[in-house]
Amino acid sequence: MRALEKAGFVIVREGKHIVMSNGVRILTIPRNDPSNAFTLGGIVRDAGLTVEQFRALL
Repeated sequence: MRALEKAGFVIVREGKHIVMSNGVRILTIPRNDPSNAFTLGGIVRDAGLTVEQFRALL
C-alpha cells in the first residue's frame, strides 16, 4: 500500500478489501497478508505500473 501511495493512489474505502484510487484507476486490494505473487502482479498491472517501477517505489 505504501508503494501505491507513493505512486499517487489514496485510500478510498476500507473493509475486507482496501479500495485505492488515483482519480483515473481504482484498485481493490485484499487484506490478507501476504498476498500471493499472482495477486500482487495483477494489482501492479491494474495500477498501470511495470514490475520494475513498482520495485523502485518499495
